[in-house]
Amino acid sequence: MGIETIVATRKGKEGLRLPSETNSKSSSKKNRRGRQRKMSVVQRLYDTCSEVFVAGRHGIVPPEGDIQRIKSVLDGMTGVDVGLNPNMPYFRRAATDQLPKITYLHIHECDKFSIGIFCLPPSGVIPLHNHPGMTVFSKLLFGTMHIKSYDWAVDISPDPNAPPGLRLAKVKVDSDFTAPCNTSVLYPADGGNMHCFTAVTPCAVLDVLCPPYSDPDGRHCAYYLDFPFSTFSVDGAPAPDEGRESYGWLQEREDLEDLTVVGAPYNGPRIVERNCIPSFVHPCDAASELCSLLSFFFLFVLSLDD
Repeated sequence: MGIETIVATRKGKEGLRLPSETNSKSSSKKNRRGRQRKMSVVQRLYDTCSEVFVAGRHGIVPPEGDIQRIKSVLDGMTGVDVGLNPNMPYFRRAATDQLPKITYLHIHECDKFSIGIFCLPPSGVIPLHNHPGMTVFSKLLFGTMHIKSYDWAVDISPDPNAPPGLRLAKVKVDSDFTAPCNTSVLYPADGGNMHCFTAVTPCAVLDVLCPPYSDPDGRHCAYYLDFPFSTFSVDGAPAPDEGRESYGWLQEREDLEDLTVVGAPYNGPRIVERNCIPSFVHPCDAASELCSLLSFFFLFVLSLDD
């Protein structure tokens, strides 16, 4: 039953009640409205994600309408909504730090989605990395950040003398962004699935991942080095029709000596986990479990007869 139907039914019943009951109902409705007005933006984000991602799985992109629902919550968010401002210690580089230290604030994670915030001091960098099978929303809460992102391109191999593991990618974004700005969304196969963040000023960026990283489920976070297209020649294939500056060679890397991330408690408005989001149960697994239960019941009845 939709909200409109519930309201219409409620109004019809109230017309038949005594004035004292009507006043009580009106007071109750006012209290509910007051509670709704006090709901934090973070809570609204969590509730929306819980509804949108209830059937989320690896490689599955939510419908466009659901994408817009989440964006409509994120687009208006600022640091105030999560208890952050650029003067906090997270956004200052200590004199003893060789590299700017990045702080991660964990808000929520389940098997369907995660919500967290990266806090970057000036010159802080989150190296180029991927999001396999994931839909990701990134909202810059404050500050100026340079974002460079890629999507995998056509399968063109570099010269055999080039370093191993190189793969061609197309530049999706290579620009500075300053808050307030719209939420960016990347998808499993496009939208800039591999991106790098560089803080120009103190920055906070809120990420929603659906589903989260999970090595057992094939969602391992890989990091990359990128090289201009002109760095290596192409092996027996024509160069892309578009400008060569729109392409680059990516090579997966193992060492992350240029990245330091520490965790810290999230002290903004708390979320209430209203609904448990069940994991996806394959029909065969469900049938097997049902058979097991029936077998147990049958044996139990036989034991009563004995």
